[in-house]
Amino acid sequence: MIRNPILPGFNADPSICRVGEDYYIATSTFEWYPGVQIHHSRDLVNWALVRRPLERKAQLDMRGNPDSCGVWAPCLSYADSQFWLVYTDVKRYDGNFKDAHNYIVTAPSIEAEWSDPVYVNSSGFDPSLFHDDDGRKWFVNMQWNYRTESYGGAPKHPAFDGILLQEWDAEARALKGPITNIFPGSPLGLVEAPHLFKRNGWYYLTTAEGGTGYDHAVTMARSRTIDGQYQLHPNTHLITSKDNPETVLQRAGHGQYVETPDGDVYHTHLCSRPLAPNRRSPLGRETGLQKCVWKDDGWLYLAQGGVVPDVEVPAPTGAEPAGKPARIHYNFDAPTFPMDFQWLRTPEPGRIFSLSARQDALRLIGRESIGSWFEQALVARRQEHHRFRAETTVEEFAPDTYQQACGLTHYYNRHKFHALAVTLHEKLGRAVTIFSCPGDFPHGRMQFPAGSGIAIPDGPVALAMEVRDNDLQFSWRSGGSDDWQKIGPVLDASVISDEGGRGEHGSFTGAFAGMFAFDTSGRAKTADFSSFRYEASRI
Repeated sequence: MIRNPILPGFNADPSICRVGEDYYIATSTFEWYPGVQIHHSRDLVNWALVRRPLERKAQLDMRGNPDSCGVWAPCLSYADSQFWLVYTDVKRYDGNFKDAHNYIVTAPSIEAEWSDPVYVNSSGFDPSLFHDDDGRKWFVNMQWNYRTESYGGAPKHPAFDGILLQEWDAEARALKGPITNIFPGSPLGLVEAPHLFKRNGWYYLTTAEGGTGYDHAVTMARSRTIDGQYQLHPNTHLITSKDNPETVLQRAGHGQYVETPDGDVYHTHLCSRPLAPNRRSPLGRETGLQKCVWKDDGWLYLAQGGVVPDVEVPAPTGAEPAGKPARIHYNFDAPTFPMDFQWLRTPEPGRIFSLSARQDALRLIGRESIGSWFEQALVARRQEHHRFRAETTVEEFAPDTYQQACGLTHYYNRHKFHALAVTLHEKLGRAVTIFSCPGDFPHGRMQFPAGSGIAIPDGPVALAMEVRDNDLQFSWRSGGSDDWQKIGPVLDASVISDEGGRGEHGSFTGAFAGMFAFDTSGRAKTADFSSFRYEASRI
């Protein structure tokens, strides 16, 4: 069986592509660098992260991008003996404007170096490229209408002004011909995320609607001509959980169609698994996959019937059972960064970390404050389980001012994080304390749940956090001790979520566990981390 989500933890907006026996899924990375996650599978059950193609300044520079901006909704396709990746770099979130710029990059293989981007347009986000069977290529994206009161966290239907279609000239590397608004969306509204495919003379269009919250849906329409008119699916929506608040997979929407070599059909979708009682989703929007069937009316339906996604669906013949380690230990003894980790916004990672400055250690170079939109030294991996433990060891850090700190963090964005920090206190000396920012209202003000903290000896110090659903407990121990000591109260881990802070639609990425360092004096104090461990817990 395929068990959903197939890509747990923050993996939103899945675009799926099959080449021969190989399947690839590209997902959004927003402000996290490098841009776009691409996972690979041979059986639709077992998936491995194999590439983040937007990895250099010429392709992507997100310094200054607000939280939940950056790389939105990539579309991955294969044609003309190469892969095509279309993506948006969103430069503004709050207010009427989005400033969403769309690009195309290509590569002969997923693992190869991807090209410099070709600029396409800025009329809206969620772009997609369709390769028609006559050799022509078509670019589609939603159109953004800034003349509404559609602000971040409070989307309004008029801002989502239909799906635009225009031909793409691959030789000229430019759009050409008329721009046509081919689909206004269904009455649900907030139409975005268009994907086209063709079958039996019909052009099928799937879109996302209802926003990123609990009304999200995959809407389907079709037309005999690519430029419309598109008629809605008999059920309007192919996949949605909006009328079933008790089902496990909530916020289901935004996905793409794929066929197996044997003719079986599936459709990806994003989803979330909220926790009671606040209905918050710390794991963010994850990737799910549903088995579908074509019926005699020429429309696609979920194989299990209805529109609600299932946790378990039948896999293709020959699929192997899924398996993934529950505990992962990172020693930082390789010249390249572990694939699980990302950092924020900057295409110049050499300014925020080094794997060669000290043998078998990750050196973070303290830059701007935790939560900066420009240059902060924070490297982290996705939270993939509702219950987990993360540990790290600060091998060497000698602060000479309270403006210097490093440590372990449960991080969502600049307004939603908890951090266990090693720093300097005027009376305690070297100390460990807690920084906490539990939401973006009213002012995103940082709190100090452990006060001035606890004095600690010189030398290595180990830091840990235990997350159990909605609760987080920090602890620490010195290098010469075997006993963990709790510090501070139990914190609200649920706020490190999509719905934390200003709530549904306010942000839409996911929680991370990682290491950070900052030096607001501007002297770039370094901190060396010798290890990091992430372990899932079922207790």
